[in-house]
Amino acid sequence: MTTPSKRAISAYVQTGIETGVPDADAHRLVLMLFDGALAAVADARNRLRSGDIAGRGQAISKAIAIVDEGLRASLDARAGGEIATQLEGLYRYVCSKLLEANLRSQAGPLEEASSLLTQLQSAWAMIAPAQPELAHA
Repeated sequence: MTTPSKRAISAYVQTGIETGVPDADAHRLVLMLFDGALAAVADARNRLRSGDIAGRGQAISKAIAIVDEGLRASLDARAGGEIATQLEGLYRYVCSKLLEANLRSQAGPLEEASSLLTQLQSAWAMIAPAQPELAHA
């Protein structure tokens, strides 16, 4: 993929995120965090394959920031109880796998992090709050 194409895709994704945030509820915002983390991990995998060390590091740093400062920080231990505690541990594990991938230049830990995030995202999507019925005119 050429550099202009990568920039165009990045701009499209960023615009989609920026325009989606104001109208999103809390559940949708968490899904958006998963989307962002997964996109950053995919970017890191591509940069690992191409030998772009600096780009890989930036993508992994972005993924870690989303998981740690977004997903993990949004947990409410009081309201979430044991599930929140388990999720916090899982998010910390994902961050450790991302760090490992960067330090060892290995795809395996990236794949594991991606798989875990995908499973969590799917589970989160399945518990979407009920949407009110649209009134028919």
